[in-house]
Amino acid sequence: MLLKVQNLRIVYKNSAIIEEINFDVEKGEIFSIVGESGSGKTLTGLSILNLLPDYFKVDGRIIFKNNDILSLDSSWIRKIRGKDISCIFQDPMVSLNPVLKVGYQVAEMFIYHHNLSKKEAIKNAEKIFNELKISHVINYYPHQLSGGLRQRVMIAMAIACEPELIIADEPTTALDVTVQEEILDLLYLLIKKKGKAMILITHDINILGEYADRLMVMYAGRIMEMGSVEEIFKNPLHPYTRALLDCIPREGKKIEGIPGNVPDLKKLPSGCVFSPRCKYKMRECPIEPPSLREVIPGHFVRCYLH
Repeated sequence: MLLKVQNLRIVYKNSAIIEEINFDVEKGEIFSIVGESGSGKTLTGLSILNLLPDYFKVDGRIIFKNNDILSLDSSWIRKIRGKDISCIFQDPMVSLNPVLKVGYQVAEMFIYHHNLSKKEAIKNAEKIFNELKISHVINYYPHQLSGGLRQRVMIAMAIACEPELIIADEPTTALDVTVQEEILDLLYLLIKKKGKAMILITHDINILGEYADRLMVMYAGRIMEMGSVEEIFKNPLHPYTRALLDCIPREGKKIEGIPGNVPDLKKLPSGCVFSPRCKYKMRECPIEPPSLREVIPGHFVRCYLH
């Protein structure tokens, strides 16, 4: 087991905005976290790297290669970030340093984590840029690049030290469809070819059938459903999962939206957090929150219907 998250709970201003999060990630696996914006996906991902601001209180255990990340001091965390666990953030324009050439920004990974000289680090960066077929931009600044090229630079930074786990947080949000497919194909090949693992955070359930092995559906900071992509696509059990799948465009079928909005994580409704938007709501739903149950081996759901 590469990563195991146990009873993760994130508290903000005395409100538990993320609660009862349990999952694991194996080597060679692409594990996806899916849900609408505001569901707590990014907060969950950032907690794994201990990147949340101090005003968030994080409880539980995040075990990576037999080490509990939440118990490590900041110096150990800095050694892990980038080297063992890396992250591809949502907006590369904000994440990249605007006054440094992108090639040097990738080279910094080798300087910091492997104590290489600047000359040796630049050579290593050149190899990665060649592998990603972007060698022509190594001496460019971020503002000189398109969104797709900036995201490829972020991928270069993420894979520079060959980390065991990559957290990709909405890596294709601002890209057009063709570039989005290229980026996801590239990540998929890198993970599968090198036997690494990835947590793919997205709100687009449409892309998961081709790229992910397992998925966790989140809503309002809670797990609604979790299992293999094949099983959930074939047999979605939670009304929220079904609603997300109904949003996928299909020939001859009208796209059905989900009425209402994701609630404020600091002001959650009582009972099942999805009940105000659920067309299958029962009498007990607004009263007592259902527990997460394993309905069939490996397939979990939080709903009174099962």
